[in-house]
Amino acid sequence: MAGTSQTPRVGRRPVMENVRVTIHAITVLGHDRPGIIADTTGRLAALGLNLEDSSMTRLRGHFAMTLVCAGAASEAEISAGLAPLAADGTLTVTVFELPDEDAAAEPGRPYVLAVHGGDRPGIVSSVTAEIAAVGGNITDLTTRLAGELYVVVAELDLPAAVDVAALGEAIGRVAAELGVEATLRPVEADEL
Repeated sequence: MAGTSQTPRVGRRPVMENVRVTIHAITVLGHDRPGIIADTTGRLAALGLNLEDSSMTRLRGHFAMTLVCAGAASEAEISAGLAPLAADGTLTVTVFELPDEDAAAEPGRPYVLAVHGGDRPGIVSSVTAEIAAVGGNITDLTTRLAGELYVVVAELDLPAAVDVAALGEAIGRVAAELGVEATLRPVEADEL
């Protein structure tokens, strides 16, 4: 590109002279149909954005995607570029700039929490409150309702100082009160 020189990478993001690189979070929600991912990511690439993190799923037949992109495009430019996705009213698209932040703290020890049992309100909030109480950070969470069976799978990082056995017992007590079963186990190196 004429007139644009690239300097060495800082962290994972390239830094270009005289170009402000920003990070944006984008959500796309609505009626599922083939091609949403290709259309969305194609429009982002056309704006020169690098897709850094993303998550997509179907929730009860509805499409839900969150993306984190880096590049020089502004929030207004990204919103305008993605506007055709929502033109027919079946999708909702949101774009917002994320603040600059220092690198995240050292990750904790990785664990997986699995909960299953009869569906009822409060399962996720009660179990995750126990993790939050010890400073644990949930990095991924999936829930599914299959008939009467409710399943929660969460990946989490626990601080090194956490008494994992005590946390497991606390989660077990909460789970028993809710009439569900829960297991907390470390992630094995070959699972990463």
